[in-house]
Amino acid sequence: MANVETKIQQEIRLGLGTRDDVRLFRNQVGQLPDPRTGRPVQFGLAKGSADLVGWKKVTITPDMVGKEIAVFTSIEVKTTKGRATQHQQAWMDCVEKAGGIAGIARSTEDAVEIVEQGLDCKSKLLS
Repeated sequence: MANVETKIQQEIRLGLGTRDDVRLFRNQVGQLPDPRTGRPVQFGLAKGSADLVGWKKVTITPDMVGKEIAVFTSIEVKTTKGRATQHQQAWMDCVEKAGGIAGIARSTEDAVEIVEQGLDCKSKLLS
């Protein structure tokens, strides 16, 4: 392992990897030069984003009524003829199975519908 932080991160991923209620992904963030042009290319979700991203399933209990919780949301943007790849579909399926919101948006209206209706619009928008 490159350093102590990398070792700890791997231990966390292995330790939580067998749980059904947690799904985490390595979010490598950085910048490298494009080998063709030499221009810098940034990668990862965003500068400053966490090393591990994902979600934890939360069961709503009576004492939580009225409280707001975050629900992971994932929108795949496609053209009118674009299709999700196998990996993109697996990502959306995994998000939904964990209680998140996922869908394919071909327009702003689709994206709004995904966010507003959540899983109820899945079957319409995934085709």
